[in-house]
Amino acid sequence: MNDTVQSDLDVCRELSRSFQGTLTWKWDSRFETVLAEFGVDKKDNIRATLEQHLSAAWDSANVGNAPDTVRVIKDDLGGLMAGQILFTSDPNRGVVLFCAWWPWGNGEKISIRVGLWFTQLSDAEYAENLQKLKVCFGL
Repeated sequence: MNDTVQSDLDVCRELSRSFQGTLTWKWDSRFETVLAEFGVDKKDNIRATLEQHLSAAWDSANVGNAPDTVRVIKDDLGGLMAGQILFTSDPNRGVVLFCAWWPWGNGEKISIRVGLWFTQLSDAEYAENLQKLKVCFGL
C-alpha cells in the first residue's frame, strides 16, 4: 500500500502545483480534507485539471453503479446531490485519492475537497498520511 499512497501523494503535489496562484487551500477538519473555494468563472479550467489527474468521476446518476469504496467515500461525505461530483483515482486499490466538487446553492462559487481514503491503516499511519496530505497543499 505504501507505493499506492506515494503515487497518490505525488498526484496531490501535481494538483497543488497546477492550482498554485489559482486556489488557496485550508484544512477542513469536518471531512479531514484540504478545501478550496473558487468562483464559477474558473470551473472549466479547474475541472479539466481534476479530470486530467483523477481517472473517474461519479455523480448522483452513476454513483449507484460505483465500486463499494466509492459509495463509502460518498456516504462519508454526506452523499451526492445533483450537480455534485466525486472524482477518484482507481477505486479498486487500498488507497483512493478523491476530490468532492460541490457547487454552492447561489450558483456563484464551488468548493472542492481533496482527501485520501484508506481501507486499512492504524490510527498512527492514518494521522501520518493526513499530515503528508496537508504538506502537499502547503498546510
